[in-house]
This record gives sequence, structure tokens and C-alpha cells, in this order.
Amino acid sequence: MKLNRGKQESSEGSEGSKGKMTLPLALVALISAFGSSFQYGYNVSVINSPAPYMQEFYNKTYLDRTGVPMDSSFQTLLWSLTVSMFPLGGLFGSLMVWPMVNNCGRKGTLLINNLFSIAAAILMGTSELAKTFEVIILSRVVMGIFAGLASNVVPMFLGEMSPKNLRGAIGVVPQLFITIGILAAQILGLNSILGNAKGWPVLLGLTGIPSMIQLLTLPFFPESPRYLLIQKGNEEQARKALQRLRGREDVDDEIQEMYQEDRSEKEEGQFSVLSLFTFRGLRWQLISIIVMMAGQQLSGVNGVFYYADRIFESAGVQSSSIQYVTVSIGAINVVMTLLAVFIVESLGRRILLLAGFLLCSASCAILTLALNLQTTVTWMSYLSIVCVIAYIIGHAIGPSPIPAVMITEMFLQSSRPAAFMVGGSVHWLSNFTVGLVFLYMEAGLGPYSFLIFCAICVTTMLYIFFVVPETKNKTFMEINRIMAKRNKVEIQESKE
Repeated sequence: MKLNRGKQESSEGSEGSKGKMTLPLALVALISAFGSSFQYGYNVSVINSPAPYMQEFYNKTYLDRTGVPMDSSFQTLLWSLTVSMFPLGGLFGSLMVWPMVNNCGRKGTLLINNLFSIAAAILMGTSELAKTFEVIILSRVVMGIFAGLASNVVPMFLGEMSPKNLRGAIGVVPQLFITIGILAAQILGLNSILGNAKGWPVLLGLTGIPSMIQLLTLPFFPESPRYLLIQKGNEEQARKALQRLRGREDVDDEIQEMYQEDRSEKEEGQFSVLSLFTFRGLRWQLISIIVMMAGQQLSGVNGVFYYADRIFESAGVQSSSIQYVTVSIGAINVVMTLLAVFIVESLGRRILLLAGFLLCSASCAILTLALNLQTTVTWMSYLSIVCVIAYIIGHAIGPSPIPAVMITEMFLQSSRPAAFMVGGSVHWLSNFTVGLVFLYMEAGLGPYSFLIFCAICVTTMLYIFFVVPETKNKTFMEINRIMAKRNKVEIQESKE
């Protein structure tokens, strides 16, 4: 058995490293990322620009109904609900990942998920005509559920379809489309386009279009081969899917690797979230994804985006030009994430995570200093702009895209859905917490709130340095063996 495995692994090394980017693989990555991840990014930033016009609509609707103007504290409450219902919906969506991907498959889940987005888009687009602001708040929850599922299922789907030498690059594509979605919402939300009193319902309703495109095109592409073979036991369909994705007839090496993974996991069966927490063989993988997902959100990326407008204002940028500066920051975010797609396979995951968190922590520390001194030292306000840009570059190359890639790689087929459910829940809970707490932190600590983000970046970076292994160009089984040593457990397949 040992001899065979050695042969098989060497053939897998030579054959697996030839995994090319084929047209079907590129198309399925683009369709699933555009139809799902793009909308997550779009809905993160779509209500920033038209906020004053939407609040005016809330006010006017309330006045028409009751005959009295809306109390300002009630308006603040309604608006904070509009903003925070999205990450809360994301948390609900993450909790649906495990049952849905196991029962409906990865592709099936993405197709069903489009119905949430299309329903929310229609409701938001017609909310002004229907004279109801409650529908917008409800739609933000529904859109959040969509984003919660999309942000977990797309990386899983693409990670399971990719050959090992392209898994990192294809795994960053969903994050690239999230940044493109943010940029699209910023551009369309300019006052001169749709970010005005007339255009905001259209701006909110446009989110249904990518879902329609995905609903019409994704059925023509294969389901995840690993899901078909390991979970459905259908080798013939898995082989056909692989042949189509790899563009070649001979896919025996990958089929063998999947069977090997399947044998190694037969002992454990399907993992639920509870069994994931109690299983010793996955202890360090689980701690690692919790730390990386929490670090990604608690490192203050939303705080920096939120603060950016005021930082530019204090640096003397005209208020009419600020929205164009915000768009240019969105563009930097897209360009740096695109760079990550091209360098993740050559540099590896660890380097990008460590460099990204290092740049973010340094930016937060210098930004604290710059914000404190900008009233006394004139050029400090320009330094704070540099810090914001440096922070966004740092986050875009590592902390934003890589953790989802690592969840795909550190877990095998039976535990991956439960792992994404845990990682996704931590991501959305942290996102929600920052949104909720940041205003109070800023009121109490002012610029010093960035020191808290700095500390979180440093802590996450140290954890990654000491615990998280490099997973570049390794099969799922090889990564599993590395982690088994850390967990001090033996892997079943070596006893076969």
C-alpha cells in the first residue's frame, strides 16, 4: 500500500502540477463570482452615497402616514437598522451553509440563493413607489442572507473545482469580485449618476441583474467533482465534470486522490458544527480559521472605510470631490486584489497574510499619530491619507482574500461545509460587531480607536506566523497530514 501511494503521489505531483486554466474553469469562476460575490460587495457600499436621500424618503413617508415629522433619534435608529441588518442577515446566511451545500450541492445552493437576491432587488427597487421604508430594512436582511451564503459557498465551490496549482489564484477571484462590486456601487452612486433623489431606488434594484445572469448561465456548468464523488458516490459524473474542467481525458490522478481522501474520512462520517468543535484531529485548523476570520474583520477595515471621508475632509479635500476620492480608493482596492490573484501561487498564502497584516498594523499606528497631530502639523493630514491607502493595499493583498482560500484548503470534504459555516459566522458576527461598536469607540477614544485595530492586526499576524502552515501547491491530503502532526493525531489512511 505504501509503495502504491508513493507512486500515486509522484504521478499526482507530475500530473497535478499541469493543471491548466481551461475555458470552462475560467467561465465557472467568473459566473459564480459575478453572480454572487460581486453582489456582496455591491450591497456593502450601495447605501453610502444615497443615504441622505433615503433618510429624506423615510422622513417623508412617516410624515405622510402620521402627520408629524419623524423624531431624529427614531430616524437614527431606522438608519442604523438599515445598515446593520445586512451583516445580521449575513450571519443567518452563514448558518444555512452546512445544511444547504450537503443537501443541494454547491452549484445547487448558488442557484437557489439567487432567488433571495432577485426578491430583495424587486422589493428595494419598488419601495419608493409603494411608499414603505420597512421593506428596505427587510430587504437588507434578505440581501444579507444571500451574501452570507455567497461569501461561503463560492470559495468552497471554486476551491473544490481547481487543480492544486491554481487553487489560490482562483480562490482569490471571489474577493476580487467583492471589491469590483464595491467599486461599481461607488461609481453608480455618484450624485451625477444614480446617487440622487430620483435614482436611488434604481441603484438598490440593480443588484438583481447579476443574479438573473447567474441563474441563466450556471446550470450549463458542472457541479463540484469532489461533491459528486465523495458525497454522492457518483464516479461517472465526477469524472465527466473533471474531464470538462481540466480539458483532458485522463483525470485518474485526481479521482485517486479523492478516493484516498474519502477513505481517510470514512471513520468520521459527515461533520456537524458540534462534532467539528469536539474532534481533536481538526482542533488547530478550527482555531486557525476562527482567528483569521475574526482578524480579517476586527482589524478595522470597515472603520477605515468609514473614516476615510472625514480624513480626506480634514486634509482639505473639497466635500464635493470626496466621493471621487472614495471611488479612487475603491479602484486601488480592486487593483491590489487583482495583484493578489497573480502572486498568491508564486509567493504563497502565508507571506501575503503576514505582509498584509504587518502593513495594516503599521498603517493604524501611524494613522493614530497623524490624526492626533494634524491640527498642529500641517502635512500630517497628507500622511493620514497615505496611511489609509497603505492600509487598504495591505488588507487587499492578504487579510481580505486569503482566509476563505485557507478554509477550503485546511479541511477535507466531510468537514469543509461545517468549517465554512463556522468561519462565515465569525466573519459576519465580527463585521456586525465593528459596525455596532465603532461609533461608540470613536466617540470615546477618537483617533486612538485605531490602536485597538493595530493590536488585533499584530496578534493575528503572530498567530499566523507560529501556527498556520503554507498550503501552496499541496493536495488536500498533504495539508491534512501537516495539520495532523500539529494536532498530535494519526491519519487513518496510513494504516490502510
